[in-house]
Amino acid sequence: MDAKNLRDLTIDELNEKHRQYKEELFNLRFQNAIGQLQNTSRINAVKKTIARVLTVVREKQMAGEQSAGRR
Repeated sequence: MDAKNLRDLTIDELNEKHRQYKEELFNLRFQNAIGQLQNTSRINAVKKTIARVLTVVREKQMAGEQSAGRR
């Protein structure tokens, strides 16, 4: 998922996406440990997606703090 699509989501939806991707990362690592994972590059892709989600969440939090400070 790219950052453009993530910016359209609410913070609650982003937190849910974060939870889903963390679960997927856990499953991928588990599969890799027992030798069942065919595409190991998916681990890095999921890590980067998690970072994107967290970045967008932080941007939204900062925007909220700035708008609250201007009142």
